[in-house]
Amino acid sequence: MLRYEYKYFVPYARLGKVRMLLAPFMELDPYAREEGGEYTVRSIYFDTPDLECYFQKVSGVKRRNKVRLRGYNGGDARSRVFFEIKKKMDDPLLKHRAALTYEEAQQVLQGRPLEELDLAANNEADAYQEARRFLYHLHARRMRPVVTIIYEREPYQPFFPDEENDLRITLDKNLRTVAWPSLESLFVETDSRHVRPMHFILEVKFNRQLPGWVKSVLSSLGLAREAASKYALCLESHPDISTGRRRGVISNA
Repeated sequence: MLRYEYKYFVPYARLGKVRMLLAPFMELDPYAREEGGEYTVRSIYFDTPDLECYFQKVSGVKRRNKVRLRGYNGGDARSRVFFEIKKKMDDPLLKHRAALTYEEAQQVLQGRPLEELDLAANNEADAYQEARRFLYHLHARRMRPVVTIIYEREPYQPFFPDEENDLRITLDKNLRTVAWPSLESLFVETDSRHVRPMHFILEVKFNRQLPGWVKSVLSSLGLAREAASKYALCLESHPDISTGRRRGVISNA
């Protein structure tokens, strides 16, 4: 399903006010409550040798995609991870994903056939199709790991959810990044650097329409919608990547 995603930079000094304004309408989602209020999101982003995904973003191309391997919190070989493609379709977004273990993901990225895995255990019926879509982009476009992006997510859902609209507001904090990751380093933060350390990113996600009360909250905070691409922000924090000086790339990704 197509989905809208609005982003805003917010100073950390206003974090308490944001929480206060959301409190009458929303609560932490169940997973975040289990984790003590937030969880860590970790993604290895892939790009082409000429950084096509990055330059399409900064050039304002309306239809583009991002390709990533995503995991959560700390992890090991048995942790659940996702092959993901996030497609931009003018304004709305469409996400493709397939779940597998981290060990399986590494094996597939190193050449193991998908048919040897039981993807149906943790996915929808089209899991193999989604995984093949991911691998097609990697191989056809010669994509390689470029950066790992890490942050803590504080996610909120309405007290009375509307399944058709599926409103979700997330506060993404402590954004940091690692350059030139290996496929084995999704859960490693050695040599990470912080990005926009004085701000967090507020994201509003919905399927159909932005509720009026959300508009009022954003207005009361004086927030303006911005192009807050974590991938672009993190890549630009590594001058050796953004200027095209590539090194340390995994050859069999």
